Amino acid sequence: MSSVIASTRFSVLDRSRTREGHDAPRALRDTVDLAREAEALGFHRFWVSEHHGVPGVAGSAPTVLAAAVAAATSTIRVGTGGVMLPNHRPLVVAEQFGVLASLFPGRIDMGLGRSVGFTDGVRRALGHGKEDAEDFPGRLTELLGWIDGTQQAHPGVHAHPAEGLRVPAYVLAIGEGASVAAAAGLPLVIGDLCGREKVLRAVEVYRRDFRPSARAERPEVIVAGTVAVAGTEEAARRLLVPEAWAMAYSRTHGDFPPLAPAERIEALAMSAKERTLYERGLDGHIHGTEDQVAGQLERAIEETGADEVLVTTSTYDRAGLVESLRRLARIARPPTGPTGGPHGGALTSDSRRAGHGPLRAPGAALGTDT
Repeated sequence: MSSVIASTRFSVLDRSRTREGHDAPRALRDTVDLAREAEALGFHRFWVSEHHGVPGVAGSAPTVLAAAVAAATSTIRVGTGGVMLPNHRPLVVAEQFGVLASLFPGRIDMGLGRSVGFTDGVRRALGHGKEDAEDFPGRLTELLGWIDGTQQAHPGVHAHPAEGLRVPAYVLAIGEGASVAAAAGLPLVIGDLCGREKVLRAVEVYRRDFRPSARAERPEVIVAGTVAVAGTEEAARRLLVPEAWAMAYSRTHGDFPPLAPAERIEALAMSAKERTLYERGLDGHIHGTEDQVAGQLERAIEETGADEVLVTTSTYDRAGLVESLRRLARIARPPTGPTGGPHGGALTSDSRRAGHGPLRAPGAALGTDT
């Protein structure tokens, strides 16, 4: 096994994508089931996302879904990827995570993004527009102040039960959010791996401008993206087909649909624009056999200096998704390891982590357009 892969943590984010022939409640139950699989395979953390008014996504209440995931598991870290802070009052977010951290101590992560609604109609319904995203740094400072007990904007008001609890915070970003994470001294979650040059520029800015804080003494980078592993390269590529078509359809019809089976999509008569967007959506993702993916992962980790890989794969074939995670676990986990235990320790390696709390508790690709 590559020493680069062996020293990197691996985690999973599931967006609770709906599928043709299956309703939204099924998608949420599938997310909980996938979390159990991820825990059994030894992945470090399992995160859920926030999307509002999107037909193809059932995950609209991430802290509620995170509670269900945490209750259904026992060791894996659980969190949000992320809560979109412009949609919420920071006090309420602090209180919600305080409840989660109280019920599941040592297992809860608070991933935060600055995205607002998918459409003008959704933004109006939420009561928040694009201008609210511009105040993300201020909202982030207020939220952390509620948890740390340092906020001064509302004297005499306290966030119970959050105040004084240790709730690790992460900033989700695709571009300029890297500067926000650096200024706040927080770990950065950056995507997507198929847009490598943009990711590398953001990571460079983050590392250059990072200010050590009480929450993180050193820069920490989690890179997010699609990873599909199968017995053959073609089988792995077919796992990418449903999401690639959903993205192409949304950009040509303005509606993000449920995932369709790969075989139905491959039989479609697409317009020239749809075909171009669809083919583009298949390009650049890490996919293939175990040997192929191991090589691609090693290059991605070396290029980005990532401490962790957050796998965000969505596909119609849930059995194929689970099998992909099992194969990824074989890539990331050595047969034996000095840490002992049932999983060998590779998926939760702490060899490159410092200053951000315990690694193992007694628990677009990202849900953001930052």
